[in-house]
Amino acid sequence: MTSSGVDGKVLRKKLNKVVLAYSGGLDTSVIVPWLRENYGCEVVCFTADVGQGVQELEGLEQKAKDSGACQLVVKDLKEEFVRDFVFPCLRAGAIYERKYLLGTSMARPVIAKAMVDVAKEVGADAVAHGCTGKGNDQVRFELTFFALNPQLTVVVPWREWEITGREDAIEYAIKHNVPVPVTKKSIYSRDRNLWHLSHEGDILEDPASEPKEDMYMMTVDPKEAPDEPEYVKIGIVEGLPVSINGKELSPASLVSELNKIGGKHGIGRVDMVENRLVGMKSRGVYETPGGTILFTAVSELESLTLDRETIQIKDFLALKYAELVYAGRWFDPLRESMDAFMKEITKTSTGSVTLKLYKGSVSVTGRESPNSLYRQDISSFESGDIYNQADAAGFIRLYGLPMRVRAMLEKGL
Repeated sequence: MTSSGVDGKVLRKKLNKVVLAYSGGLDTSVIVPWLRENYGCEVVCFTADVGQGVQELEGLEQKAKDSGACQLVVKDLKEEFVRDFVFPCLRAGAIYERKYLLGTSMARPVIAKAMVDVAKEVGADAVAHGCTGKGNDQVRFELTFFALNPQLTVVVPWREWEITGREDAIEYAIKHNVPVPVTKKSIYSRDRNLWHLSHEGDILEDPASEPKEDMYMMTVDPKEAPDEPEYVKIGIVEGLPVSINGKELSPASLVSELNKIGGKHGIGRVDMVENRLVGMKSRGVYETPGGTILFTAVSELESLTLDRETIQIKDFLALKYAELVYAGRWFDPLRESMDAFMKEITKTSTGSVTLKLYKGSVSVTGRESPNSLYRQDISSFESGDIYNQADAAGFIRLYGLPMRVRAMLEKGL
């Protein structure tokens, strides 16, 4: 016996209910009737508010139902996103390939985690996303699904359907009476959340082409930034930021406020060519004003509170931590174990850092901590009781012994 979908078409597989990661754009709008047609299922659209902006959330419920969804679920994940995903990466010092502050990489697992929760709430037996087969996001979503509920069926239309581009999608939408979004199609592929805004596509696909100034949305042109610098004091407790200029804020509010401050001064623009997980190189431009300020502050405080070998090991592990997050392995026991190390090692990283923001640059002007390992009485060029300069002679002889022995060997001594 065979089962039929809404149009009498033979089903690929019969599913009961699917939770779809939904944005309201053309792709996810046509996925709704496609799922019903090919899997004979109800479709629950899910949208996560991770700080992408109110305008992207307006009218979504009606759009979803007009596309054939049985309901739309919207969850505000901004605080969870920053508290449980962004701040651990910040504490770890996780930066991918020297530049990327992991904005999209951190957002996907919090969205996918919420989808698993919603699937349980509504009794769904499957989840679906609209990621293409060329990017990193498909991996990030699906590894999270696997880790949190391996029994869920994962449906990925872009790997199955015959739609090959925007014109095919519009034709499918019209055929199935799906309202086609009338908003002007951006020439760039963008992803925005509370932490960053990314830009890909169009002229950016040529790594030799300079981005157009009108592409940027979170930051002003540094040339147009204020002519007077602004000083900002970041309060930090155990490696995590808690206040701006003495005012304590929630994680999401703190990042939002620093985005405004940093954006005004043209802070946080990054243009890079990165290695995607799927093997190809891609060029992207990122705006992360608040994140750039916070990474500068947190790492600077550690110059006071951590010793040399601890900093070296932390920096070494941060590279792997960033790689795991970029690759979608947020719920991997290895990342969780490394996170436990980062939490332990930064227990003494409490204090404040003062920064000067000026025309695209972030400069450190002061740092202080009750747990500072810096001792002025030891570091001063004046004589002191703790550090006897005469002790340096024996230290240098022993420290340089391997080099001295090698030189003696080479000279036949």
